[in-house]
Amino acid sequence: MTSGNNHYPVHGAGLGLRREVMDEMKQITNDQVDFMEVAPENWIGVGGAHAKNFRAFTERFDFVLHGLSLSIGGPSALDEELVKAIGQLMQTHGINFYSEHLSYCSDDGHLYDLLPIPFTEEAVHYVADRIRRVQDILGQQIAMENASYYTAAPGKEMEEIDFLKAVLAEADCKLLLDINNIYVNSVNHGYDPVEFMQSLPAERIAYGHIAGHFNEADDLIVDSHGASVIDNVWQLLDKTYQHFGTFPTLLERDFNIPPVADLLNEVDHIKQLQQKWSSSAAVTSGVRVHG
Repeated sequence: MTSGNNHYPVHGAGLGLRREVMDEMKQITNDQVDFMEVAPENWIGVGGAHAKNFRAFTERFDFVLHGLSLSIGGPSALDEELVKAIGQLMQTHGINFYSEHLSYCSDDGHLYDLLPIPFTEEAVHYVADRIRRVQDILGQQIAMENASYYTAAPGKEMEEIDFLKAVLAEADCKLLLDINNIYVNSVNHGYDPVEFMQSLPAERIAYGHIAGHFNEADDLIVDSHGASVIDNVWQLLDKTYQHFGTFPTLLERDFNIPPVADLLNEVDHIKQLQQKWSSSAAVTSGVRVHG
């Protein structure tokens, strides 16, 4: 087990807050869920009853923001007004961390999809410069998520893992480690997910995601966030905690949302794995764990 970053923005096991089930989620306690996450684009400029309901959650839970439309690798100019609005939302609700996808979704207009950035040296410098600008505006580090993709962009000069590590280093930003995306890409592009995971820089991890997906074919998985987490992905999370130690991890579920009790069962699975490896680390270090 390696030594990771102990200065995480949140702790424990989290759950994405979805507006369509907010009423049911009001019954969730802090013992069940340690933190929540929303897309800032869904809450910027929102007022009235929706804003009041959101405030009720941000007063009870720690939150992180996970953006959808910054298009950090896109050819269009960086949307600095969006970044400033995100900063204002963070300030209004006492949210101290923001993440985005290492991908792009715009080119003189929104493309409504997350597309892969070319794995090239030029793209590393381009993306890192834009990330640094976002961090300058917000006055803090952000995290970039390792993105799922289905075909590599033209002009590939390096492997995905090398591109990701180069961006994180040059931008001096954090990593949102998406376990499901590693698994999805490993199947779609034929690599070892454990080897990929173990190659990541521990000190860059801010928090993690875990989610379900859709099997389009034996060699094609779609990162849908619309199903339960499968055993292979749980096993990869288990191995990730074994390697890095535990870190905050959030369950994503964006559609086909089941009863909240079912979501909480999956959040509890995260907690069980975290407890397993936290207890293991304490025993290894000679600290007695009281049960």
